[in-house]
Amino acid sequence: MTEPVAAAAAGTRKHTALPKARTLIEALPWLTRHHGRTVVIKFGGNAMVDDELKAAFAQDVVFLRHAGLRPVVVHGGGPQITAHLDRLGLVSEFKAGLRVTTAEAMDAVRMVLAGQVQREIVGLLNAHGPFAVGLTGEDAHTMTATKHYARIDGESVDLGRVGEITTIDPGAVNALLDDGRIPVISSIARSADDGHVYNVNADTAAAALAVALGAETLIVLTDVEGLYADWPDSDEVISGLTASELEKLLPELSSGMVPKMEGCLYAVRGGVRTARVLDGRVQHAILLEIFTDEGIGTMVVPDDPSATHPGGPA
Repeated sequence: MTEPVAAAAAGTRKHTALPKARTLIEALPWLTRHHGRTVVIKFGGNAMVDDELKAAFAQDVVFLRHAGLRPVVVHGGGPQITAHLDRLGLVSEFKAGLRVTTAEAMDAVRMVLAGQVQREIVGLLNAHGPFAVGLTGEDAHTMTATKHYARIDGESVDLGRVGEITTIDPGAVNALLDDGRIPVISSIARSADDGHVYNVNADTAAAALAVALGAETLIVLTDVEGLYADWPDSDEVISGLTASELEKLLPELSSGMVPKMEGCLYAVRGGVRTARVLDGRVQHAILLEIFTDEGIGTMVVPDDPSATHPGGPA
């Protein structure tokens, strides 16, 4: 190759690489801001059943770890639980956005979450290195629950083995984070009252854990673009709102969005700087949200951001 041709080829390579450099530079302030901070990610929805989305999710989480963040994954497993219950001939019923869980169904829920879904997530993450460690809320009393009753039209409704979190002990999770690991936590918890194991909504569990860990951010992956301003009349997504603004909207939300947005509200009022609802159907949604200026989905912030972590407003 002659010298001019070689120089031209080198110039072309430099030119085509420039967008990559610009992307990295754009991420720099966000890398600086989030370095050393804990990010709790609720993994669920279609992102859990699509192979490409699962692979992209694992890449995102490992990238966060290599970028100096402390990611924690909390997962449910609605599609997998429903499929398993169908195979057992057990009907899946939902009330107030929560799965009605009989004692028989709870055995299946526990097996699917801890024995199937969690194992798959750990395996996907560990394909990139020895990072992920699986836990359930039962382990080391990480989550303790009590029986939860839903309120429907002013009436108390028994949902069976559905629990609400009473306490979080983040010691085991913090120990794993300090060791450079990625905790992967199944949303089941034991009750100190009756000794039963309860199915805990993963959105609620992730929010409670984010508060207990003093997390920088709670990310909830779902099957929609974010919180819609006027669904179903409009598909306009609300890009950001305060805790008070969200609280006013809660009574108007669809039942499926209520636990997610209640979790976001609980998190930011408990000291988490931002809570974000992202479309898990978009590959690398987590990286797009955290490390770019554009951002996607809906972000909830406290009414007074300076009252959260010492870093001040996000």
